[in-house]
Amino acid sequence: MAEISLVDTRNALDPASPLAVRGLTVSYGEKPALFSLDATFPAGAMSAIVGPNGAGKSTFLKAALGLIPRVSGEVQVFGRDVDRVRDRIAYVPQRASVDWDFPTTAIDVVLMGLYGQIGLWRRISGQYKARARACLDRVGMGEFADRQIGQLSGGQQQRVFLARALAQEADLFLLDEPFAGVDAATERAIIDVLKSLQAEGRSIVAVHHDLSTVPDYFDHVMLVNLRRIAEGPVRQVFTAAALSETYGGRLGATQIDTLILQGA
Repeated sequence: MAEISLVDTRNALDPASPLAVRGLTVSYGEKPALFSLDATFPAGAMSAIVGPNGAGKSTFLKAALGLIPRVSGEVQVFGRDVDRVRDRIAYVPQRASVDWDFPTTAIDVVLMGLYGQIGLWRRISGQYKARARACLDRVGMGEFADRQIGQLSGGQQQRVFLARALAQEADLFLLDEPFAGVDAATERAIIDVLKSLQAEGRSIVAVHHDLSTVPDYFDHVMLVNLRRIAEGPVRQVFTAAALSETYGGRLGATQIDTLILQGA
């Protein structure tokens, strides 16, 4: 099957895109993780990165941010090199990658998102603390501001990390599996916050694993399995043919048909 593409990446990267990538290749030793991947995410959209385990979804975000080296490829955020616009980006890593035993409180975690504005050695003013508390309130965690982070549940920890991202007042939010391992109430709270950010004109790109909620949560989707399989509006890209190519035999025909009907 030929690659499905609803985005033209043949020419210069789109300067209006919050995240545009061309020819991104990443390798772990001799093992390829991503191969010559192009992507152009639209501004003001809720975008999902979807694919099977080991497809390179998290690797894509980390390589785009420069957290891991890339073999080749060009990455632009709002038409500029990513290092020049880091203040416009908020990143929420996978919860499993965080050391939750570190002795710090929820509000301290949120304040970490403001160090770029405060400075590492400057006194944290009441203004910044009020802003951090407001972000915790927005994700339903205000009453846990002084709780040790390791004493919180997985869903509560994820909300705190979202609050940290909110404190940065970024234009682009990159989230790596924000709904993994959280309860239904937390998932609903997170999606409500993300939708409110979108309503404010922010752009969201999230690695997502639950195929059944893609049509409800997202406007734009990129299907990945070491390379880009398809990218574009969910209604056009989230098809049986594209899902079958992305997942191969890991999804049965009945399961794919059910997913497509859910998104109809």
